[in-house]
Amino acid sequence: MLKNLIVFFRATLPSLFPAPAVSIYLIPMARNANHHPKMKTRQETQRYKNIFLFWLPLEVTWLMMAFEASFLSAVIARLAEAKFNLAAFGVAFAITLFIEAPVLMLVSASNSLVRDWQTYIKMRHFSLGLITVVTVVMGLGLWPPLFYFITRELMGLPERVAELTHQASLVLIAVPWAIGYRRFYHGILIQHGSTWLVAAGTGIRLTAMALTGILLFFFSPWPGACVGAWALTSGVVIEALASRFMAGKIIRLLRSGDKASFSAPRVLTYRAISAFYFPLALTSMLALGINPVISYFLAHGRMAIESLAVWPVLQALLLIFMSFGLSFQEVTIALLGDRLENYQKLCRFALGLLFLTVSLFVVFGFSSLSLLWFQRVSGLTPEMAAFVQKPLQILAPLPALWMALTFQRSVLVKARRTAIITWATGLDILLMVIVLTLGIHYWALIGVVAAALALVVGRLGSIAFLARPFSNTILQTRLPNKG
Repeated sequence: MLKNLIVFFRATLPSLFPAPAVSIYLIPMARNANHHPKMKTRQETQRYKNIFLFWLPLEVTWLMMAFEASFLSAVIARLAEAKFNLAAFGVAFAITLFIEAPVLMLVSASNSLVRDWQTYIKMRHFSLGLITVVTVVMGLGLWPPLFYFITRELMGLPERVAELTHQASLVLIAVPWAIGYRRFYHGILIQHGSTWLVAAGTGIRLTAMALTGILLFFFSPWPGACVGAWALTSGVVIEALASRFMAGKIIRLLRSGDKASFSAPRVLTYRAISAFYFPLALTSMLALGINPVISYFLAHGRMAIESLAVWPVLQALLLIFMSFGLSFQEVTIALLGDRLENYQKLCRFALGLLFLTVSLFVVFGFSSLSLLWFQRVSGLTPEMAAFVQKPLQILAPLPALWMALTFQRSVLVKARRTAIITWATGLDILLMVIVLTLGIHYWALIGVVAAALALVVGRLGSIAFLARPFSNTILQTRLPNKG
């Protein structure tokens, strides 16, 4: 694992420090061979500005979604039976995420594959079929005997938490459809440079969610978990419809075959889509499948109710800092180029985001700012806010690790090497389960502390596993063709 990490840094550091002694590990582009590496031309500055302007709306989108999670947690925390409802909403959300996992990578698929009317139609049919299947599976999974067997018997949830979880999950049944539908159109918007429309759609979602949550907070007799579920559902459904409307101009251009706006058409088959997409779908299923597993371990660890209650709050805060990597993944896929010709500039930009993320998280996590956030924004009691401090500090490396991992994945997706990403995610999950098992059953750690430690170890393992394929992809793709 250490050797693979060294390989990863050897592949990335030359882009940040392009001195001749370091740059031997990368194949320099022929166009830049005669330029001093530290000279920044106006054109280079403009390119970084363009990357920033392309990325910024997507980062705003993820920040709004992170605020959404914090807002919902804050609303639920201020209603009756706060601990039970926070725990139930967290579990219901984790189950919904796992079920919708196969559709989450539709944004990367449409970003990579939709280039003309033929590829649009193929991807649309594929996407609609997939989200329909996932929605049906969601409905079948909510059959009470099956649902309570999973939550009570397998996950070991307390009776009240299991009951509230089922109620919230029934409300969330439309979420997988809406998420898959809007992510398909988001990929098309991103590919054609309309990232501000993606941010606008998320703004519409956030507004609808906030209005629904506030109205239900004051006027609804429903428990907090259901209030949060209704607010989330209304937001994502409205955003899905808005995304289709905003992509209308691009779709009309695709239909008309405007060769000035889009690349040359290419034949895309369902077999090719499946070969590209299903490893990505499996990756999402593995990555999100760990959430119910974490809930299982939290329910069997020390201070189970407290750990289940603060876990969604902690995840909502983490999403703010991890958003830098999540938003940049689609930027990298869209801008890398067919032969990764823009790799060095994107890598430098990514490393800048990585250092910024680490700095912000360290300042936040190791100061009184985090206590103010958990008490004033998330609505936790002083005792619960203090309880979450230790796992938050353990998670300090996670945003930086996530930034590095998403950059690795984006390069591999661009190179159509999606299967290796699935294997890396499998290793991530395996390491997390090992750490959770040791932490809960042998080291007697508090549940949320064990979960935080498991997340860090899992991400480190995944980065190490992808290091060699990542660096090999860069070298092989960017090597000049030998005639």
